[in-house]
Amino acid sequence: MSDGILSKAATMEIPISSNGDTSSLPEDDGLEQDLQQVMVSGPNLNETSIVSGGYGGTAEGIIPTGTIKGPGLHTPPPGPPPSGEEVVRGIAVEKFDIVKKWGINTYKCTKQLLSERFGRGSRTVDLELETQIELLRETKRKYESVLQLARALTAHLYSLVQTQHALGDAFADLSQKSPELQEEFGYNAETQKLLCKNGETLLGAVNFFVSSINTLVNKTMEDTLMTVKQYETARLEYDAYRTDLEELSMGPRDAGAVSRLDAAQSQFQSHKDKYEKLRADVAIKLKFLEENKIKVMHKQLLLFHNAISAYFAGNQQQLEQTLKQFNIKLKTPGAEKPSWLEEQ
Repeated sequence: MSDGILSKAATMEIPISSNGDTSSLPEDDGLEQDLQQVMVSGPNLNETSIVSGGYGGTAEGIIPTGTIKGPGLHTPPPGPPPSGEEVVRGIAVEKFDIVKKWGINTYKCTKQLLSERFGRGSRTVDLELETQIELLRETKRKYESVLQLARALTAHLYSLVQTQHALGDAFADLSQKSPELQEEFGYNAETQKLLCKNGETLLGAVNFFVSSINTLVNKTMEDTLMTVKQYETARLEYDAYRTDLEELSMGPRDAGAVSRLDAAQSQFQSHKDKYEKLRADVAIKLKFLEENKIKVMHKQLLLFHNAISAYFAGNQQQLEQTLKQFNIKLKTPGAEKPSWLEEQ
């Protein structure tokens, strides 16, 4: 394979921020988290394969699959079915092979990650896509803040409505028991009941707003970010196997090296295909997410504005009309939870 193929990958050097000083490594939270992702969640074991040849292009410490003897790796000759013990041994060998593949893949990814962090290697960068991803993460953080504040507002409004309800009952009771102040207590009781009713209507609108923002943030955005995480893992794997192929290409060309180079080329192509597929998936999801976000927020912000404005203007008719406009139906105020929301 010519070196020209590898040079087509868009790469950039990561500058060394500490002049090679590794004393700060244990304090690098980002590096620790990335290593944990590689070691724990890690790549998909079903899609990883062995590359014969480890660090520096040698096969030292790597056990070729063909050298492992035992049932489960070769097609058994015709004859009686294997015994229970042979089946167990076959399963054990198969599991060992899977763990070995995962270990080699993890080793390569960890080596690539460290080389990127210390500026000794290069990483493939899609500047436009990574800018969009970072923008999504920042947007999600800001929307989470809005969601938290909206939930706090809901809790305060609920407490206010409960207090107004209790105060209205107290005024009504005193109106009946205080003839000299019956009228004054009476119209205060009616005012609190009206405010309580309007507050319940406002709560229905705010709850609908909170529910919609929660779905957008914790389902729609989170689903896209899960695909982003898969893409970032695939990018790391792709660069790890690209680096491995480059190292082997610069080594000697004896019979063993040629065999390892062919295997590395196959592995590189497999991870390149996976990386490019996930890159396309992320781009599509980001596009649809942006369209969906604009559509959802246009509706929800209009609802929130109209409901809040009508409530504080004391316009009961406009407040009720706002809920009808967005197909929001109130539950019975005696519900157990502080929510009167039912979406039609």
